Amino acid sequence: MHGYPWDRDRTIETLLSDVPLPRMVTVRQRQSGKTIAGVPGATRSALRRDEIAARVPPGAKIAVAVGSRGIADIDVVTGETIRVLKEWGAHPFIVPSMGSHGGATPHGQREVLAELGITEERMGVPIDDSMDVVPIATLEDGRQVFIAAAAAAADGIVVINRVKPHTAFRGIYESGLMKMLAIGLGKQAGAAACHAQGFRRMAENVPLFARAILANARILFGVALVENSQHQPTRITAVPAEKFEETEPALLEEARRQIARILIDPIDVMIVDEIGKNHSGDGMDPNVTGGYNTRYADGGPTVGMYVVLDASPETHGNTLGVGRADFTTRRLLEKTDFDTVYMNSLTSKVPGVAKMPMVLNTDRLAIQAAVQCCETDRYEEVRVVRIASSSHVEEIQVSENLLDEVSAHPDLEVISGPRAIPFDRDGRIASEDPLVRTLDAVP
Repeated sequence: MHGYPWDRDRTIETLLSDVPLPRMVTVRQRQSGKTIAGVPGATRSALRRDEIAARVPPGAKIAVAVGSRGIADIDVVTGETIRVLKEWGAHPFIVPSMGSHGGATPHGQREVLAELGITEERMGVPIDDSMDVVPIATLEDGRQVFIAAAAAAADGIVVINRVKPHTAFRGIYESGLMKMLAIGLGKQAGAAACHAQGFRRMAENVPLFARAILANARILFGVALVENSQHQPTRITAVPAEKFEETEPALLEEARRQIARILIDPIDVMIVDEIGKNHSGDGMDPNVTGGYNTRYADGGPTVGMYVVLDASPETHGNTLGVGRADFTTRRLLEKTDFDTVYMNSLTSKVPGVAKMPMVLNTDRLAIQAAVQCCETDRYEEVRVVRIASSSHVEEIQVSENLLDEVSAHPDLEVISGPRAIPFDRDGRIASEDPLVRTLDAVP
């Protein structure tokens, strides 16, 4: 039985050894930059409105629903929300509200929150990480709607989430407060129920499930965040439960206008240094990279092939989304927790995100394999774009043959280069590379 390429002789390395890689130019992309000055103050200002405060009676036990996304300052927003609730005399506690994420286990979901800076010690309140759910409603077609049992038993529920375009479907409500109710708050069982008809019906099912929860659970209000292209908060607003439906569409359109974009199009080979659930529910956000995992969403640049080099530490082996890649590396494969990936993939009914692409031993070989597979015998013509992650596209790298295109674009600026991609002796992109430093600088 044959093993992986690194267990064999040097046949693959020999085959790819003569494939030239382009010199790369580091480029700054000018994108939306508006942000909030002072997230703690903005959170408190959003909450301290009479129509919000009046909903929280003194002594009430309040479930604060927090998800798994790498939302900017989510720990700050959550902490301030909890402090304000305490000032009003309430007794808040946190319910991880992330559907099947974290491997759909109590420990896994608590671990995901800890990576976001949300722990019992830091927040000063308990975290109820039980995966138990209760049916809260039955839809007209007989389907049951679930929410976390701990939240259902509370005197009130507060939902915190970012509003943004979804990665797998389009609708009036995509990622936001309504989806947090429909999928996140329901744990694995609720997520599976809402996903049961697949993404083909998700634009209908998210509001359908959310309305049932709003009508039958003690939802008090939500804290909605909108981010700019650098994933910094541009808006924090508290929304009364009965105004979720009317408020969220405008927030979604505001978020859509500010989403990060790659301004080179088309692209033959896109190199993504790092994927992870902290960057996107899909590992790399297809709204940025253009690689959608369903046919119910589109946008972004046209890309021929993807190379994914690594997975973030924060994703804890959940390499969901690597299935969109054509080439990856041995180290990503060895980091992959297939149980976690498969749980997420099966719940969402999108098996493609869990597939493993061609696995090469090193970064260099993975990139060479992609270039070699481009349908040309003139490798100098291959259009290559490299990003640190889908969360970090303010600075990108492009192949030298795109210099004229960059120079002619009003929102692109050459920072440095052209220079060869620096590899260390093990074929990994070296630490002095600008995009590697970008990821190393992330707290």
